[in-house]
Amino acid sequence: MASRDPEKRVERLLKASPRRERSQEEKERVPPGQYIVRKMPVLTYGETPVIELSRWRLKVWGLVENPFELTWEEFRSLPRKKIKTDIHCVTRWSILDTEWEGVPFSVIVEKARPLPEAKAVMEHAYGGYTTNMLLEELLDDDVLLADTFNGEPLPIEHGGPMRLVVPKLYFWKSAKWLNGLEFIDKNIPGFWERYGYHMHGDPWREERFGMG
Repeated sequence: MASRDPEKRVERLLKASPRRERSQEEKERVPPGQYIVRKMPVLTYGETPVIELSRWRLKVWGLVENPFELTWEEFRSLPRKKIKTDIHCVTRWSILDTEWEGVPFSVIVEKARPLPEAKAVMEHAYGGYTTNMLLEELLDDDVLLADTFNGEPLPIEHGGPMRLVVPKLYFWKSAKWLNGLEFIDKNIPGFWERYGYHMHGDPWREERFGMG
């Protein structure tokens, strides 16, 4: 479903609370306030972009020695990795043991060679969505630019052909339809952060709202 009024969405989330008791598995494995689902819900702000692979590009720029742009074929030729991980959405659902494959973020960093003053990255997506992250956290070994989900090409409704996957943070930080990585000198708010979402987004600390 598409949320066309970000202020109303934030208001609903502020009032929301889990509707049922958590199972023992949920208590042991998922962060506070979350519940397990078996299928990933479709939650999108605005329209779902349709991206032809022949026209798809990933642009990397900002505070880097080597700004560059990749075609789909060039992206697919980069070193790849698979991960198995749990994911958690700020809207309170979690999915266990999801499988992703793609290009480690560290590969992009090695190619771009960030300047010493680069402290954060603004993720840009087709459709205009943005979200921010600290560079040091993007360097964790489970952060992927993923084009495969559970053994299949990433569906468009979940960010295909490619999205960022940052398992340790709420999933709004894992931008769908990623098309740009801008290296910047300070951590500034992206789209949802400007409407009150937390600047960091750690599920285990319930960093849903507030500047952090």
